[in-house]
Amino acid sequence: MQLKSKLPEIGSTIFTTMSKMAVDYKAINLGQGFPDFNASPDLLNLVNQAMLEGYNQYPYMTGIAELRHVIGSKVQSLYGHDYDPDTEITITSGATEAIMSAVLATVQTGDEVIVIEPCYDCYVPAIRLAGGIPLRVQMIAPSLEQPFFKVDWNQVAAIITNKTRMLIVNSPHNPTGSTFTDEDLDALEKIVSSHDILILSDEVYEHIIFDGIEHKSLASRPLLANRSFVISSFGKTTHTTGWKVGYCCAPKDMTVELRKVHQFVVFTVPSPFQYALAKYTKDPKTYLELSKFYEDKRDRLKKGLLQTRFKPLETSGTFFLLADYSQISNQSESNFSIWLAQHHGVVVIPVSAFYADPTAVNANHKVIRFCFAKKDSTLDDALERLMRI
Repeated sequence: MQLKSKLPEIGSTIFTTMSKMAVDYKAINLGQGFPDFNASPDLLNLVNQAMLEGYNQYPYMTGIAELRHVIGSKVQSLYGHDYDPDTEITITSGATEAIMSAVLATVQTGDEVIVIEPCYDCYVPAIRLAGGIPLRVQMIAPSLEQPFFKVDWNQVAAIITNKTRMLIVNSPHNPTGSTFTDEDLDALEKIVSSHDILILSDEVYEHIIFDGIEHKSLASRPLLANRSFVISSFGKTTHTTGWKVGYCCAPKDMTVELRKVHQFVVFTVPSPFQYALAKYTKDPKTYLELSKFYEDKRDRLKKGLLQTRFKPLETSGTFFLLADYSQISNQSESNFSIWLAQHHGVVVIPVSAFYADPTAVNANHKVIRFCFAKKDSTLDDALERLMRI
């Protein structure tokens, strides 16, 4: 029987490819976004305690009440929006499952969904699996006047049609490290005031934001919160990406539809992790002090790169730092990243991999992405290799 692929254009992701190169060439992996250090011993002990206390069976499909209430209190305290923990907050198997379930629940065959490029690699496959049509708007690349990648909201508004169902946004932004300002939220409010569309807001790096900047969550604006799936993740906040625990906050009617999909995609999320995270996250210090921790690592990598031929760009959030390599090579971002792993033993991710066509001229700005969620010794070893170039 001949199978017809639903995702014919999808092969191995750039993360899989580059991580394999890290093994093949014994390279230092500053590519894929996960820490190489452990979570807090207090959190690990809470997981062990939950297991010993018998929390090892199916929890409630929407997530345990304790964790949903902790999330509700946190969101209200930080962003001023009251989500009902029982009807508007759902614990998911990571943010990726929340994104997939939200898209599958609301996008019908033929609906258009706008994504902002460069964008995280799960957005478009989710749209296609739902039968939707992805429409892409490219961010404005950095310049001397504007040091960050920036969304062109006029262009976003211009491509909206009566078939547009959803807009997917991401701040702090992976891979560019840019963050929304009040002006960005103003522009979003103007768009939703004129068009009947939903928003999916990927905010997994909400607690990793630098230089005294405040995270501008869509939950902080009632007009936006009332039509948005606001998605976040404990994996980024607690250094536990492998646990795959995320959550989605959304109005009741939208949550009803999300949960219909969620219950048949994963049904529920492992019990001991939920009980542990509920107790751990009651202490605001566990997320409020995270920015300083990662800001120090960003500054360490940036200071080191300034001693190389790379030119680090500005980053105001996430645990990624972009760097311009135009003084070193004219190769495409993909070819340069492969060369760097093969000849200098450092793995990075080409930013062009986050575009629909990684080979296109307008997807290649001679910029690569470094992950600084690593031990200081890992960063120092990588910098030592990069200084030899």
